[in-house]
Amino acid sequence: MIDSGAQLTWPAGKGLNVRTGNDASGEASGNEGVSYSALLLTAQMSQRNGKMKRTTPGETKLTICVWHPFGFWRPQPIMAETIRTRWPEMNVLHLPNYDVLPTELPDTDIFVGYSLRADQLQLARKLKWLHSTAAGVAQLAYPELRDSEILVTNPRGVFSIPMAEHTMGMLISLARNFSDSVRYQDKATWGQQALWAKPQQLTELNGKILLIVGYGSIGKELARRARAFDIRVWGVTRSGKGDASLVEKIVPASELGDALPHTDYVVIAAPETPETKHLIGATEIARMKRGARLVNVGRGSLLDETALIAALENGHLSGAALDVTSMEPLPQNSPLWRAPNLFITPHTSAVSDRLWQRETELLVDLLEKWFSGREMTNVVDLARGY
Repeated sequence: MIDSGAQLTWPAGKGLNVRTGNDASGEASGNEGVSYSALLLTAQMSQRNGKMKRTTPGETKLTICVWHPFGFWRPQPIMAETIRTRWPEMNVLHLPNYDVLPTELPDTDIFVGYSLRADQLQLARKLKWLHSTAAGVAQLAYPELRDSEILVTNPRGVFSIPMAEHTMGMLISLARNFSDSVRYQDKATWGQQALWAKPQQLTELNGKILLIVGYGSIGKELARRARAFDIRVWGVTRSGKGDASLVEKIVPASELGDALPHTDYVVIAAPETPETKHLIGATEIARMKRGARLVNVGRGSLLDETALIAALENGHLSGAALDVTSMEPLPQNSPLWRAPNLFITPHTSAVSDRLWQRETELLVDLLEKWFSGREMTNVVDLARGY
């Protein structure tokens, strides 16, 4: 989901600032305000991309290995089968778990997975390229990998459509209070008067202002769908520049605080980096319009959940929806479960029956570039965290 080529900085720990030409979710936004340090980092990435010793299919061992409690995050057979069909001479290994990974790493050229610890990296003496099956790469941003010459890529763009549709569903649910309707249904109660009598009342999306914090590939797909509801869409990028064809305007992240009081819905879709912790905190929530609604589909660390709960309890926010939380799985004793007017989905916004088809198509495309010597795309800069 997140492109490389942009360094994220937060004035006073909060506001975004332009360092290179990509927005908060990695979409190109021009080169205004590029700093020398950012140019140097970009040059180093290009140099690494160009100097990386490529292998041929016949001399390549590609190892796929992910284990996750949620079974669908584990690569499906289509990935290994497709690669073997395309390059029958390649040694493609698909491991169901990490049990024998240490013995397979020493001669692995390309690793496809969610994580690779520093002690495992030490064993991967031939590793040239690591492809993450997850868009977030915080688990890979450790010094040994960051300082190596190993190329790192991720599947940004693969999750944009399902996440945009999921987020649109959350916005509709918040406006029409589907959550309470289901609760009344479970109790066999006709809750018409009760639903209308709630302080937030039932409302429309038509004509409301939606602020997308992190207007990248996910944000653009969301904006495309929001326009069908006649929602006024504002995007937030570091520079305030970007593709404005789907939005009313693009706000520079340094003016995020000024935009918040005017918006009815705020969606967080920015990347997770050390600098974006509590991007939306108590100060930002206080600046939001009373009765506004907040959605987080980025990462749990981007939102101050304690401040969110307080704003829901005192009625400053009429509702919120979370697909991500700071701790996952969310413990049963978490106060989020009991927060009023909060709709929670268990990190399923990116889940789709087409996910592994898209993941496979992207990886095959990257492998084509790798073997043909072309410039690699979806490259991650671990120094920046995306």
